[in-house]
Amino acid sequence: MTGTQRRAQLLDVGRAVFAERGYDGAAIEEIADRAGVSKPVVYEHFGGKEGLYAVVVDREMSRLLDSMVASLSGRHPRVLLEQAAMALLQYVEEHSDGFTILIRESPVASTTGNFVSLIHDVVDKLEPIVAGMLQSRGFDPKLSPIYANALAGMVVLTGQWWLDARKPKRDVVAAHLVNLAWNGLAGLDPKPTLRTQRRSRS
Repeated sequence: MTGTQRRAQLLDVGRAVFAERGYDGAAIEEIADRAGVSKPVVYEHFGGKEGLYAVVVDREMSRLLDSMVASLSGRHPRVLLEQAAMALLQYVEEHSDGFTILIRESPVASTTGNFVSLIHDVVDKLEPIVAGMLQSRGFDPKLSPIYANALAGMVVLTGQWWLDARKPKRDVVAAHLVNLAWNGLAGLDPKPTLRTQRRSRS
């Protein structure tokens, strides 16, 4: 195994152990044992548990944010909202260990990976999109931080709940998120569906 392959393996093993046991409960001994290496190999690559944790968190944050940005291909604001919600829920479904780590409060001061910073990073990606939506409808784009924070908090908190619940299905959860965000409580559709799905089925 090359050095690059070994590093990638240790990151995968470390992610699983941190997700199962949390930062405090995780031990370098267990990570090394699962990877089939000695403890010095882990120290050689990451300098210790704190360094490994920081890299795991940074990688998962990048993976989530990149997937959300890559999903935003539509032009209509509602479609963009659907795509963002589906991307986050897909990440929760396919990378449960990573999301489990991200929503915990980070015990490592040198990393930015924690639940609050996750929401802030999502807001940073949403804010220019929301500003454009507001401006196109004659609203002050300076209000975009309010709406971007509200949308990010709603989607990420729902993802946190769905991590354990896993019911209803991902597209149903996304449809109801968009229903609330788009229609508001006063105009809720009793049986919401995703526009992107309707197009793909027709």
